Amino acid sequence: MMRLFVALRPLPMIRQILMDAMGGVPSARWQDDEQLHCTLRFIGEVDRPQAEDIAAALAAIRAEAPTVRIAGVGRFDHKGRTDTLWAALAPHDMLRHLARKVDQACIRAGLPPERRAYLPHITLARLPRAAGMAPEIASWLAVHAGLSSAVFTMPHILLYQSHLGRSGATYEPVARWSLEPAAAMPGS
Repeated sequence: MMRLFVALRPLPMIRQILMDAMGGVPSARWQDDEQLHCTLRFIGEVDRPQAEDIAAALAAIRAEAPTVRIAGVGRFDHKGRTDTLWAALAPHDMLRHLARKVDQACIRAGLPPERRAYLPHITLARLPRAAGMAPEIASWLAVHAGLSSAVFTMPHILLYQSHLGRSGATYEPVARWSLEPAAAMPGS
C-alpha cells in the first residue's frame, strides 16, 4: 500500500520566507524545507494498481499554473485545540479550480470525491493536542499575521508518497507534471 497526496511546491525563495517565520512556539513540530507544499488533494492508502490509475488520470490534467502569493497565517483546530499552523495562499480561485481538476481526476481513477472544503495553505507546524491555544500560539499568529511574499507561480503538480515515522512524515515525490505557463495575475 502507498499513502499518497497531490500537491504544488513553492519556489525556494518562498520556502525560505516560510522557514524564516518558523519558531517561537516551543511545542510545535515545524516542517522542514522538504515538507513545504500546498496540498491539492489527500488520497490516502491505495494499492499500486490504483496508484498507477491515479497517476495516469493526473497526467491528463491541463490547467494553468497557479500564480499566487503568501497572504497571512492561520491555524486549524480540532475540538478547540490548535493542531496546525499554516501560511495562507491568495488568491484562491486558481488553486480551487486546480484542486477541482485534481479531485475529478482522482474520481475517474476510482476514488470517492473529496468532501472537505478546500482552503489553500502551506502547513508550517503541527502541534500536540496538549498545546490547546497556548499564549505562544496566539503570539505567533499575531506576529506573523502580515506574512506575505511577492507573487510567484507553482508550475508543477506533484504526486507524493508519505512515509509515516516516529518523528513525523517524510514526503517522497513519485511523479511530476508541468502545468501551462501562468498568465500575469490581475493587479500585480
